[in-house]
Order: sequence, then structure tokens, then C-alpha cells
Amino acid sequence: MDTKELYREILNEHNINPTHKTDMDSPTFCLEGVNPSCGDQITLQMKLDENNVITDATFTGSGCAISQASVDMMADLVIGKTKDEALALADIFDRMIKSEVTEEDLERLDEAAALQDISHMPARVKCAMLGWRTMKEMLSSPLETK
Repeated sequence: MDTKELYREILNEHNINPTHKTDMDSPTFCLEGVNPSCGDQITLQMKLDENNVITDATFTGSGCAISQASVDMMADLVIGKTKDEALALADIFDRMIKSEVTEEDLERLDEAAALQDISHMPARVKCAMLGWRTMKEMLSSPLETK
């Protein structure tokens, strides 16, 4: 199996069987993200503990396979990380999309690195970035959910 085929399988698995696509009871943070150019929309929810460690991350919403798989991969990656570590991963993902990433950075992205070729599909970049952009906005200027 070549690398591109493996990446397609990872993307399909996260789209068809997302681990984190569910509503969350009592999230610490909740923010809606929308991609107006194609209609993708998510509501991202996260729980952080007293040490700013992300203990859970979920999403609801609808959109293309890339947007849904990307946010599911992101949730996988950031659970157990601190807020600052999650923001650093979002920056790496952003640089990956801009083709400005090192091999070491790609390793840190784990399965999310499967979206590296999206950089060659400009119309799909916003789809892949939706969850990551929403998380960055949420964690950079958080308002706790009441």
C-alpha cells in the first residue's frame, strides 16, 4: 500500500467512524466554526482541567469528509495536551498546509499529517483548517461556557 492510499484510508476512517463526533455534557468551552465558502459548520466543545489540560474534545456539525475528518483527528491529538501544546500543534498544522513544516513537525501531528496534500488543493484548505481555526480561536480568547 502506498502512502497516499494509507492517507486516504485514515481520512475515510475518521470521516465514516469519527471517535469524537458527539455532544458533550458541561464543556468548559464551546465555539461554533463555519466555513462560509462551502457551508461546513462545527460546534467544538472542550473540557479543560485546573492545569489547563484538555481532558475531552468533541464536535457536532456537518460538512465535507475533509472538514469532519480533520476535526476528529485534531480532537484525537489534543486530548491529554495542555492548552499551550494544543495551540502549538495548531500552528504546526497551519504551517503544514502552507508547506512550511519539517519532518519532525509532521511526526508531532500523527494522523493529522495525512492531510498534508491538502496544500495542493486550495479550495479544500479552509475545510481542513475549520476545526483547527475554531480551536485556536477558542483557546486564544476563551470565554467559559456557563
